[in-house]
Amino acid sequence: MSTRRPLLSRIGIGVAIAAVLIFTLFPVYWMVSSAFDKKASSGGQSFLPQEFTFDHFAFVLTEGGFGTFLRNSAIVALATVLVSALVCLLAAVAVARFRFKLRTTVLMLILIVQMVPLEALVIPLFLQVKSLGLLNSILGLIIVYIALSLAFGIWMLRGFVQAVPVELEEAAYIDGASWWRMFRSILLPLVMPGLVATSVFSFITAWNEFIFAMTMLGGAADQYTVAIGLKSFFGLHSNDWGSIMAASTIITIPVMIFFVVVQRKLSSGLVAGAVKG
Repeated sequence: MSTRRPLLSRIGIGVAIAAVLIFTLFPVYWMVSSAFDKKASSGGQSFLPQEFTFDHFAFVLTEGGFGTFLRNSAIVALATVLVSALVCLLAAVAVARFRFKLRTTVLMLILIVQMVPLEALVIPLFLQVKSLGLLNSILGLIIVYIALSLAFGIWMLRGFVQAVPVELEEAAYIDGASWWRMFRSILLPLVMPGLVATSVFSFITAWNEFIFAMTMLGGAADQYTVAIGLKSFFGLHSNDWGSIMAASTIITIPVMIFFVVVQRKLSSGLVAGAVKG
């Protein structure tokens, strides 16, 4: 009896895990399957593709204009990641290592910004971008996404910076290292996991976000990102499901590639930087 209970317990856990995986991965399978199914455009897709085809991908990337949307999204996402990572890192070092006037107030404002629903920021940010003359431009959208990423990134990186022992920095100074050398060789590698995490958040936000992109770029079709471009395949009375699924598959691939690339940095950063040299 005692040996049967652990066996039944393991079987139950395995069944539960399999159910969760099926529930999670089935929409992805259905998306990819429909993207390669020729009958998907008419809503006749089935569990397995009846007629395998690449026509949906060809249509999306040519007549659908998705190549332009991918280029715009790549520019927006990469610019958002690079600028927000740099600003967040320097700001996190400032609030974690230096004492200055209104430091506590700045931290409280960062915390309060994270509590505000994003939908409540649409109109204020729209008015600010309009006053700058950057509506219907990629630059205006980049500025908005950077602003949305700063509060989360600074707060998270502040914790990583505070977790680095000050003694490591002092030891570098004693060995004759400048502040920049200490920052590059000691602090940056140890903070890298947090920097990667914030970069993933910034990239996914800039790549998949719809509301702000539609608000800021509503009148410029040539500036659309992939999230808005996907909307063009939805019709008033019918939807081109084959193209929708093919475009959704294309949108997913860069996110997966980016995560795989930065995951290596995330793991290596955990053990790097603590060795003097």
